[in-house]
Amino acid sequence: MGFDFAGIYTKVVLHKVVEYTFGDRSAQVQFALSPSGVTVRVTFDPETTHSVEQQRDGWQAILNNFKHYTEAKH
Repeated sequence: MGFDFAGIYTKVVLHKVVEYTFGDRSAQVQFALSPSGVTVRVTFDPETTHSVEQQRDGWQAILNNFKHYTEAKH
């Protein structure tokens, strides 16, 4: 399953945070060093079509894929 995604970056602080808007919603991605690497936290305005749990699971799947991609040897 896939989807098209478009947004506007509203704030970028190198190695710290990326904030953006998409439609009438917004999201924030925070990066923090931890003993095991980098912790990535996404906070977002939920939409009304899907439950918050479904949306959280979707964002988690995206983060898991991103983790897999960044850890793969290229």
